[in-house]
Amino acid sequence: MLLPAQYAWFEPVLIATIVVFIIDLIGNSIGFGNRFFSALMSAIVFALVFGTLVYFGYGSVSMSVTTTPSTTAPAQTQK
Repeated sequence: MLLPAQYAWFEPVLIATIVVFIIDLIGNSIGFGNRFFSALMSAIVFALVFGTLVYFGYGSVSMSVTTTPSTTAPAQTQK
């Protein structure tokens, strides 16, 4: 990991941002100056890359939260 543990969620976001930027550059170069066609090419290239990454299981983020009861918490009583 490049970042401290408390910022573990930010690393996949940063990597995804870089990937989308590169994909957008590719889509814009294929689009030949037409905005609609460029956006369409960016979306298609993104769908191909993202679909491939999801299919092969790359880029998954798994987090687990465990809670333990506090011994100092007051007991709740029913009224």
